[in-house]
Amino acid sequence: MPPTCRLVLAMILLGALPGFAHQKVASRKQTLPATPPSRQEDIAKAAEALRPQLIEWRRDFHQHPELSNREERTSRLVAERLHAMGLDEVRTGVGKYGVVSLLKGARPGAVVAVRADMDALPIEETLAVPYKSQNPGVKHACGHDAHMAVELGVAQILSRLRDRISGTIKFIFQPAEEGAPAGEEGGAALMIQEGVLENPRPRAIFGLHVMPTLEVGLVGVNSGPVMASSDSFVITIRGKKVHGAYPHEGIDAIVVAAECVTALQTIRSRRVNAVEPLVISVGIMQGGNRFNILADEVRLEGTVRTMSEDVRFRVPELMRQTLAGVTSAYGATFTMDYRERSAITYNDAQLVEETLPVMRRVLGEANVIFPPPQMGSEDFSYYQKVVPGFFYFLGVGNKARGLTAMIHTAEFDIDEDSLVVGTKVMANVLLDYLGRHVREH
Repeated sequence: MPPTCRLVLAMILLGALPGFAHQKVASRKQTLPATPPSRQEDIAKAAEALRPQLIEWRRDFHQHPELSNREERTSRLVAERLHAMGLDEVRTGVGKYGVVSLLKGARPGAVVAVRADMDALPIEETLAVPYKSQNPGVKHACGHDAHMAVELGVAQILSRLRDRISGTIKFIFQPAEEGAPAGEEGGAALMIQEGVLENPRPRAIFGLHVMPTLEVGLVGVNSGPVMASSDSFVITIRGKKVHGAYPHEGIDAIVVAAECVTALQTIRSRRVNAVEPLVISVGIMQGGNRFNILADEVRLEGTVRTMSEDVRFRVPELMRQTLAGVTSAYGATFTMDYRERSAITYNDAQLVEETLPVMRRVLGEANVIFPPPQMGSEDFSYYQKVVPGFFYFLGVGNKARGLTAMIHTAEFDIDEDSLVVGTKVMANVLLDYLGRHVREH
């Protein structure tokens, strides 16, 4: 080694080279800068901090349920809370009592929508809970109170993250999902008719529904068919009134109606491909006016559910053929009023595939499950006919606490931990969508 190199090496080893040894020691003491919290972590903390507010909102809605197209108080409170959050625009009176609000991010980008329904059901509250319904005969038995609380929670959290949002989020609070009263319009179809998906038009729409068959912490996802179509019918059977002691002199509309109810089930078992889901259910059967007089008229009301548009549009004619055969055999007649209500709720496959990763990151892969499609229905399907949509199920059941009652029952209730889960999942889903589509704007 040349003498000069040996001298430099010795100085280094003795710390005599100015600043070198100090720098070396200092470098050992340096720590890497703390990793900034991720957006997902921020949302999780915000959702947890919002827990008391989410529960308060949900319980307030639960205590003051309102039927379809009668959501006056509900609509007013939703609008007031959105105003208080400082959202850019809050419109009321869309589709009667619907509320629509915009949250514009700090940077331009795509538009995405999220929807919650607001109406309750004509069911008497039987649970002895502190938040028991104060409106006799009316209850949030389908979880729309939870849907609203979650969407308000999402709006609150995201309104504080404007500077990290590229694009716009449209919040839709919809009345009359359960169906408008007879003679009235309402629900998703009316909101769309009145421009809910315009100015601005979202590229996609998301929605969720509570599901007591799923434990809290789980989310259920379907790609393609999610929920069935829902149509309704009213059948009137007409016979001939006569004294009950002389049935041969009349035409017993009750007997004919009973035969019709049974015969309608053969459409499912014998006239439609066995692999095609189909339900024909009669929920109301009314007729007669005295114990010893044969009824001359019986009214049947029911629902038809399918998972295929082809089957859906075949069923009315098959019902008419069946009813004509049965009634003519007895000398009776019939009329049928058949009404199309909700189409098949159908998730856009690409939208589902793109969204699954963020759902798995938020909840853990094991907590995102794939249950079979359901024969219940949702008018969220109307939005999906206009823009791609993704509708999923939020677990609210808790077997250990006895929270297992199905929706549309007097005993239905939820594990309120689901409000935090639902809020953080939907908030992440919306921001993830905007992040993925910011360059396409």
